[in-house]
Amino acid sequence: MKISRFAVATLVILASSTMLDAQRGRGGRGSMTPEQRLEAARRAHEEEAAKPRPIDALDSVWIEEMTYMEVRDAMQAGKTTALLFAGSTEQNGPYLPGGKHQVAIRLVGESIARQLGTALIAPVIPVEAGNPDDPFLEWGSLYLTAETYQGVVRDLARSLKSQGFEHIFLMGDSGGNTAGLRTVAEELGEQWGGSPTIHHIPEFYNWVGGADSVRQFVQDNDIPEEINADGIHDEYGITAVMIVAGEHVVRYEQRMAAGKASINGVSIENADEVIAFGRKVIEFRANAAVAAIRRALGGS
Repeated sequence: MKISRFAVATLVILASSTMLDAQRGRGGRGSMTPEQRLEAARRAHEEEAAKPRPIDALDSVWIEEMTYMEVRDAMQAGKTTALLFAGSTEQNGPYLPGGKHQVAIRLVGESIARQLGTALIAPVIPVEAGNPDDPFLEWGSLYLTAETYQGVVRDLARSLKSQGFEHIFLMGDSGGNTAGLRTVAEELGEQWGGSPTIHHIPEFYNWVGGADSVRQFVQDNDIPEEINADGIHDEYGITAVMIVAGEHVVRYEQRMAAGKASINGVSIENADEVIAFGRKVIEFRANAAVAAIRRALGGS
């Protein structure tokens, strides 16, 4: 392909101009010193901080749903506590979706943040620590190595710190979250020296085990569930929370059609009744987490 003399001359002129600009310090950020880049970033950040929000804010506690101005203004109004939840994507039996923990977090997390009144919720981590190389991994299950998982939690917590949150709480809805969240909270807590504070709240993971568990709450409400009677990764309390998000989440219509509308000997045919109990479980779990968070804040 032939290039005209005019085109060649134009390229030479542009190249010469770029070289002169660089020599004179007009080459953009690439020609700035590290100090100049830092100062430029500081000025730009201050300008963004001063910009007025042009419309009313959305009433949300979920950072991913909010504009940057809405997050900024919510923090300035006192919402300086960040909640970082972790769930899982795994096998949950033939009726519940792999992301059941994220469904529960959306419901319980909303209640926690609203009760606290000073909290915003970071995007949920949808994968827990496990063995991604397991040759017998069940279909739809996704895992991170412990090292990678902790790295994700750590970087998200550091991001929340960088934008000015004063308190950060880590909560896991699945068993594979616990060790990593605890480790990162201890590590960063030592590094940061309380500014901001960071806490792992193990009380949030209360599906099973102990007098304060959802499993015990079901029994205390005279629901005669026979744990593991169906031999699947599911229980009545979990199903009750899931159906609050929608009948499709528990495959209600399909189960009714197949004569499978029960879990561990307890019927779910009366959807309204199950939903009502699911709301009680959500409140029960939220209250437990809020109490633990307030205890942690009192000791900060």
